[in-house]
Amino acid sequence: MNKAITDGLALTPPAFELGLDVWSSENGTAGSATYDGAANAALIAADADFGACLEMVKTQTTQQLRYMGQTPILPGCYLRVTARVKAISGNLPSVRIAGYAMSGSGHVGGLVEVGSETALDAYGEVVTVSAIVGTGNRGGVDMIWGTVPIYGHFGLDLTGLNNGVVRIDDLQIEDVTEAFLRDMMDWVDVRDFGAVGDGVTDDRAAFMAADAAAAGRMLVVPEGSYYIGASVSIYAPIRFVGTLVMPVDARLSLLASYDFPTYAEAFGDEMTGFKKALQALFGYTDHNTLDLKGRRIEVTEPINVAEIAPGVTSFANRRVLRNGQFNVIAGPAWDDVVVTSQASYATSAPNTLTNVANIANIPVGARVSGTGVGREVYVRAVNIGAGSLTLSQPFYGGSGTRTLTFTRHKYLLDFSGLSKLDRFNIDDIEFLCNSQASCIMLAPVGEMFHVRDCYLNAPKDKAITSIGSGCQDLLVDRCQFLSSEMSMPAQDRVSVAINVNANDSKIRESRFVRFGTTMILNGSGHLIVGNHWFQGDNETNAVRVAGLVFTQTNVQSAVTGNYIDNCVLEWTNEYSPNPDFGTEYSFGGLTVTGNTFVASNVAPWFTWFSVKPYGAGHFLHGLNISCNVFKVINGSIDRAEKVDTTFATLDYSRMRNILMEGNIFNAVSQFVCNPVYLQVDQATAQSVWTVQPGAYLPFGGWARNVESIVAEGMIANGAGARVSGTPYVNVEQGTAKQNVTLNWPEAAKGRVQVRIRMDNPN
Repeated sequence: MNKAITDGLALTPPAFELGLDVWSSENGTAGSATYDGAANAALIAADADFGACLEMVKTQTTQQLRYMGQTPILPGCYLRVTARVKAISGNLPSVRIAGYAMSGSGHVGGLVEVGSETALDAYGEVVTVSAIVGTGNRGGVDMIWGTVPIYGHFGLDLTGLNNGVVRIDDLQIEDVTEAFLRDMMDWVDVRDFGAVGDGVTDDRAAFMAADAAAAGRMLVVPEGSYYIGASVSIYAPIRFVGTLVMPVDARLSLLASYDFPTYAEAFGDEMTGFKKALQALFGYTDHNTLDLKGRRIEVTEPINVAEIAPGVTSFANRRVLRNGQFNVIAGPAWDDVVVTSQASYATSAPNTLTNVANIANIPVGARVSGTGVGREVYVRAVNIGAGSLTLSQPFYGGSGTRTLTFTRHKYLLDFSGLSKLDRFNIDDIEFLCNSQASCIMLAPVGEMFHVRDCYLNAPKDKAITSIGSGCQDLLVDRCQFLSSEMSMPAQDRVSVAINVNANDSKIRESRFVRFGTTMILNGSGHLIVGNHWFQGDNETNAVRVAGLVFTQTNVQSAVTGNYIDNCVLEWTNEYSPNPDFGTEYSFGGLTVTGNTFVASNVAPWFTWFSVKPYGAGHFLHGLNISCNVFKVINGSIDRAEKVDTTFATLDYSRMRNILMEGNIFNAVSQFVCNPVYLQVDQATAQSVWTVQPGAYLPFGGWARNVESIVAEGMIANGAGARVSGTPYVNVEQGTAKQNVTLNWPEAAKGRVQVRIRMDNPN
């Protein structure tokens, strides 16, 4: 690049013989004294070495000579100023190239404005002196002026002893930029625009100037540490050899090079680079996807999104994190914070704890445990001034003051510091938690958080945790969850793969291996489709625990086409502050169809489906368990379903709209269905036949209705004559109310097919 050629710039000053009125004896600015008519300056017409030249007598400590014309200083350009000088008589001085830096508002101070000195040590000997001036801190540049000066006044200085006579040839100024940066190279060096790279000087303006000048070329950041003091957006492609240093709240937006490898190179550290890249993802809308490019990130501490993006409180635009691997490195940063504190709870304010002791030490996102507290209850917000906490779910144990434990697990990705996060997607990521860290904590509020095609390996305690309603419309598709507790007996595990507090989650085509509990779901509208979760172990006559837990009564949800292995589908109301039945819907709205239920090496009392009311008066009203396969390997069990009466039983007089049919039972002693079809054979004539369907009725239900009685063959009396009358029925007979009596108009014998229900059909 040569601006004299490409842009026609006139850089070299006019010859001395054209007049000394443009040559200043001061700094070269307008109005300064000139050598025109000066007593110590004269034009020489024909010097043997120089031809026409200027002869000067040194009369000042620093005798200055400056061209008064404005020589432009352009970003990325380097100028060489050259003079030839010889001593004629008198004392021998020294000579150096010098300049005076100017901006639009005046002199720019604090810059180097002289080149190196050369001593004149003989008379008549021609000495050439030169210096290079430019905007960038490059090797060989004598006067580094940055991008503030826009022009300069150039010439030379005579220093040393006075009363010497020297002759000076015409001054030369030439563009030597090609020595530093050839135009044929498709890149721009930030140093050419004033970047210093000392880790202290703020190079933000230089980066912006280089970016503006790039015009489609790549920006190059050479070796050095470049401090950028505030947020900056770079539009050109960029390549880092050196690294950046930025404040936490300063955002780096690489609009043409937005990917993790570039950010890792920019900061010389994977963790810092990822944090800055994620900060940028939340900070501007030019890119909606952060691509890790298949890279692995060594994670040494929790990635708290609110801390790395302090200006972001809520975010609702679609964003995607994809294509890479996170590997947790063990260290104290992953240790749980555990606080024990006394607090008061009132069912009238079911999501609040008051009078909380030691509240300043209880962090948002801490899991609450203690008497009367359901599973996966979290601290959603902390009000230190009021001494109160907001809970993700109510307690079932009633009002009172109690001692509780607050455990804050550490998460690889922690969104809990944001107030709201919508439409964040994690795609094709492998999380290697290495039994050191939990994986993902959601924001307190949000919807459409989507995790797809990911591997969540060995989370220490939790895989995906919701501390509020940030799980609204949670989507989990085609993921694999591998527990860190695989070798432990099922009953000793404490890990949880997913918990949900809000509505409409879709958990689909995913695989969960040996967690303490696979899913704990509150809310309604959930679709659990095509998954495989198994919680078995290597024990004999083993204990099996809950795998999928619904925690409210009316769930309006479907569990369809899943492989449910060695665990219980449990249905509770443990998040109800008043768990006794009142005016709300009771247990209903659940469809369980087309699943494969498997168990192996289990105790006979194991069941796959359990209803566990935490208060009295509840019943089933809307349950469909149909077309499933129930199979036991290496042993057998008594039945597939039960009511867990730890706290209360069900009100069997109010059962309604229960369908359990079309299921297949292998190594299950008792077949159950509703309605149940029974064949009744009466060998001797009796007027009252007792039908005992109790063992077949699910959940120990009563025989509440008879839908039909169909005679198979002739019904005869004691004499063998046909009985043409039909019987009437009495339901809910016997002490357990599980029998039905058929009352004939006369003593009768024969065979009938009876269809009996343990509910009202509507």
